Amino acid sequence: MGGYGDGSSPVKFMTGRRRFRVSRWIILSFACVLISGLLWCSYVFWNINRTSTTDPLTGGDAGIILGMSMWGDEPSPGLKERLDYGLKLYEQGKFSRFIVTGGLDKPDFKYTEAEGMRNYLVQQGVPGEDIYVENKATSTYENLLFSKEIMDREGWSTAVIITHTYHGRRAREIAVEIGYDRVELGLTDSKIMSMAWHKSREILAYTKWKGQQLILGFER
Repeated sequence: MGGYGDGSSPVKFMTGRRRFRVSRWIILSFACVLISGLLWCSYVFWNINRTSTTDPLTGGDAGIILGMSMWGDEPSPGLKERLDYGLKLYEQGKFSRFIVTGGLDKPDFKYTEAEGMRNYLVQQGVPGEDIYVENKATSTYENLLFSKEIMDREGWSTAVIITHTYHGRRAREIAVEIGYDRVELGLTDSKIMSMAWHKSREILAYTKWKGQQLILGFER
C-alpha cells in the first residue's frame, strides 16, 4: 500500500499544509498592519515636528487661544504658556482682541477653560472688552468651529491661532476644513510639559482627526 513514510495519511498532510498557509497569511497580515502603523506614526510625528509659527506672521482680526486643562480655578502651567505667548503677540500688535475657547473640564470646577483664560488675561492687563469667551467647546474641532461663529457674528475674517507647536498641524488643518479665510499660527514650545507624552497623544488625536475629516467629506 502506498503512503507517507512517517505513517501520516494524505488527509492529515493536506490539513497540515492548509493550516500552515493560514498561519503564514495571518502572520504576514499582522506584519503588514504593524509596518503600516509604524510608517503612519512616523509620518505624523514628522509633520508635527515640522510645523511652526507662520513666517511672516502678519496678524489678524483676533487671536484665538485654544483651550487646555484648568487646575482648579487657575489655568494649568501648559495653558499659561499659551496665554503668555498670546499676550506677547497681542503686545506686538498682531491682533487687537482675543477669543478664548474651551468648556468645563469637571462638573465641580468653578470656571470653564475659557473663563479661566479670560481671568488670567484680565489679570495681566488686557481690557475685558477685548476678550471674547467661548464656553462650550470640548475638542480642538469645536474650539475652532465655535470661535469661527464668533468671528462671523462680529464680521471678522482673519485670525491667529495660538497653541503649542506639537498641536499646530492639526489645528491648521481643522481651521482650513472649517473655512477660515487665512490661517496663521502662533505656536509656542513648552518648557514644562513632557513632549514624549503629548506628542504620542497628538499622533492618536491627529489620526482620529483624519478619520473625522474623511467622514465630513462624505457628508458634503
